[in-house]
Amino acid sequence: MLVKFRSFTNNLQKKLKNTMQLAVTVLGSHQSRFMAEILPAIRDCKCHILEIRSSCIGQSTAAYLLIQGNWNQIAKFEGILDLIQKRLEIKVQTLRTESKEKVKECLPYSLETISLDNENIIESIATFLLDHEIEIEEVTGSSYQAPYLQTAVFSSKFIVLIPASVSLLTLREEFMDFCDQLNIDAILEPVKR
Repeated sequence: MLVKFRSFTNNLQKKLKNTMQLAVTVLGSHQSRFMAEILPAIRDCKCHILEIRSSCIGQSTAAYLLIQGNWNQIAKFEGILDLIQKRLEIKVQTLRTESKEKVKECLPYSLETISLDNENIIESIATFLLDHEIEIEEVTGSSYQAPYLQTAVFSSKFIVLIPASVSLLTLREEFMDFCDQLNIDAILEPVKR
């Protein structure tokens, strides 16, 4: 029994060493229904999906996928993806990536903002975070007409990773001062699971 277990774990370790990841970004019109062709292609190439996101942006649909498989499976999927791209007239970008390194000790926080819509509000917030060595894991945002007003408002939501070495009290004070200067209403709180 012990020999079978060791053999199983050795085979599993070999498989994990031989796997690679492919980050895929796809952009197409709503009518192209590209996901209906990409998802079966992933399955047919014996790859599997580690992450997937899709959203509508204007009259387009964007999808973000992280695929895993061995070298042959990934190469086969890239070839099929190229054919799908040409046939459906969509834009596809791929990047072979390595598995995520061990993450340093961080606290996941959610940051939500709302302000008057101006050209560089999201850039200002992102710059503040990056200047304080805070990793941006995810960001969403949109501009919309505020109810009862004839003014455009921009709201955003970030998921950030705050290193354990950063003082939360100091960071919160500096961030609130930053928001006051730009007239941003913000909430910074731990991610709750």
